This record gives sequence, structure tokens and C-alpha cells, in this order.
Amino acid sequence: MNELQQIVQAYDTAKSAGRVCVLATVVHLEGSSYRRPGARMLVLEDGLMIGAISGGCLEGDALKKALLTFTEQTTRLVTYDTSDEDDISVGIQLGCEGVIQVLFEYIFVSDINNPIELLRKAIAKRQHAVLVTLFDLTDKKNSQIGTCLLQEQNGVLTAANNATQLIKVIEPAIKAVFLNGKSVFKEYTNDITQINDGISTSALIEFLEAPISLVVVGAGNDAVPLMQMATILGWEVKVVDGRNTHAKADRFISACQVLVSKPEAVLEQIQLDNRTCFVLMTHNYKYDLQMLKALVKTEIPYIGLLGPKKKLEKMLDDFKKEGLVLTEKQLSNIYAPTGLDIGAETAEEIASSIIAEIQAVFNGKPGNMLKWKQNAIHN
Repeated sequence: MNELQQIVQAYDTAKSAGRVCVLATVVHLEGSSYRRPGARMLVLEDGLMIGAISGGCLEGDALKKALLTFTEQTTRLVTYDTSDEDDISVGIQLGCEGVIQVLFEYIFVSDINNPIELLRKAIAKRQHAVLVTLFDLTDKKNSQIGTCLLQEQNGVLTAANNATQLIKVIEPAIKAVFLNGKSVFKEYTNDITQINDGISTSALIEFLEAPISLVVVGAGNDAVPLMQMATILGWEVKVVDGRNTHAKADRFISACQVLVSKPEAVLEQIQLDNRTCFVLMTHNYKYDLQMLKALVKTEIPYIGLLGPKKKLEKMLDDFKKEGLVLTEKQLSNIYAPTGLDIGAETAEEIASSIIAEIQAVFNGKPGNMLKWKQNAIHN
């Protein structure tokens, strides 16, 4: 999500300066590539690029295509075949071995529902969203519709002027993407072609998840690198501590919300959802104990506990003395000790192991080494 935030911010700066932009989006992929469909890059007229559509191998030629789009002021689809070692337009032997379709969209600032404005609405609230981008794989010379529909989780639907007639056709697929939580590629060869002057249309119906919300319980010095790394990833970050001497805004990054609170009152001040996670690292046993007691009564999917496994065992014994016995489901959401086993020692190393474990949990991955993975990295 951080990449989308950077693109929107760069667009606002360029718009204020009267500079024009082109948005490049990976909309389709056959085979392997460094970035997946939905990867975006904003190109300014002076050649500045924000975001990325590859690991660097496509950006040089993409800049040329973007500059041509500036001249034409249109939307065009470009194919990059990285499996062709003789394709000098993208360089030989890139190793990706994929056919990548990239859509270049000239951004008209006068259009209140241009692609960047749709992205702005998608990330403005803490909610999921589905974004629809239409293009024509059969004839790239045809005019491409581009990024045109946004369905927000709260029910608000925004359509660009060239897509209002397509809503009923695509709406069932949008609902399915919300239900499954996964982006899909669809071909529309009948219903849309009747509306769209006989042009065959493909669609990237993209699921945009709300960012992970990380709540760090404990405002010690070892919490700082954890929050810094989470912020780089575009996560929402909060820090909670009962000590006003530690929970000070000037000790942490500006984007971080700092709360001074007793453990039993913390959850009253924080919005919880299935993208929220907690890491308990106050180094105060009683505070962590009361915080964990409150958290296990929720459906938070990740509760990390810093410290040895014996610490959790002692907490569970204390719970039993109070008549609280955790279910298997409650226990499965507790990660103690928190973090992946990478031999971490320093605060920064520990932070990286925790961030990686949280990412793995939310993506449903085991956190193993990729070298042992038998199939493709991405499904």
C-alpha cells in the first residue's frame, strides 16, 4: 500500500507544479516476472519515476513508452516478452521468462475520476477495495479503456465517464473478488463488446487490501526499529505504553500514533479488524499479562509475545488460576516467542524477524526459505 501512497503524493506535487503524468500498470502476466499484475509506476514528464513495474529491467523502455504517451495523451498497451532472449527492447537473458502487459495511461487532471483519483479513494479509508482496469489484448491499436471502476468495501462505487455503462456487466465479478479476497483476470467477449463498439475487452479486477495495522505494546528503545520497518512497508503503526515517560510522540516516527494507557483500556481506543496485529514487548510481565488476557478474547489473528517460551507458559498457568483456559483457536493466534528463527540478537534483527513473521502469517505462508520451494514463488 505504501507504493500507492507514494504515487498519489507524487501526483499531487506534480499537479501543483503544473506537470503532467503517466501511470504505468502491469495488467496481465504469462509466466514469471519480478512484479505481479497491479504493480504501478508513475512517470512525470521530466522522467522522474515513482514506484516500479519490474526489478529494473523494464523501467528504461517503459520511460520511453511513457514519454510517447505524453505526446499522444492517450492510453496504450505495451507487451514485454522477457522470455525472448533476442528482444533487445528489454534486454536479453533477463531470467524472468514472462510475457508482461503494461498499460500506460495519460492522466488528465481535469478528470475527477482519473486513475490516480480512484487510487486516492481506494487508500483514503481503512477498508478493502476492488479496482477494475479494462484493456484489449486482442488488438493493442484499439483505444484502451484503462482504470475505470472502484468499488469500496463500504458500498461506494465510483466509475470513470467511459465505464458507467459497464457497471452491471462487471459487478458480479467485483462481488466475487470481494468474497474471495483475490484479484482475478477476466475476458469479456460478448456483453462488453456490445456496449464498447465491438472491442474485445480484458479486465484486471484487483483486490486492494487494507494495510496491516501493527500495535506495539511497549515504548522501549527496541520498539523503535520495529515501527520504522513497519512504516516503510506502509503499515499503520501505533505504540501503547502505561508509562508517559516512554510513550512520547517525539521518540517515534511522525506517522506513529502514541497512546498512554492501562492495558485493560487499550482496546477501547483502537479499531480492531482482521488486518490488526499486536506485539507485546513492554518487558513488564504484569502489563503484558493483562494485555494478553484482553487480546485472547478478540479474533486478532496475530498476537506476538517477546521473550522466552517459558514466559507464555507462566502466563497460561496464571490464566488457569483465574479459571481462564484458552481454546486451541486462541492459542493458535499467539506467537511466542515472536518472530522467525533467523538468529536475531540486536533490536534491528529482532524487528526484521517479527516483521517477516507477521507478513508470512497474513499471507498464509510458512516463512520458509524460498530455495526449498518446489513451485513458483507466486501462485
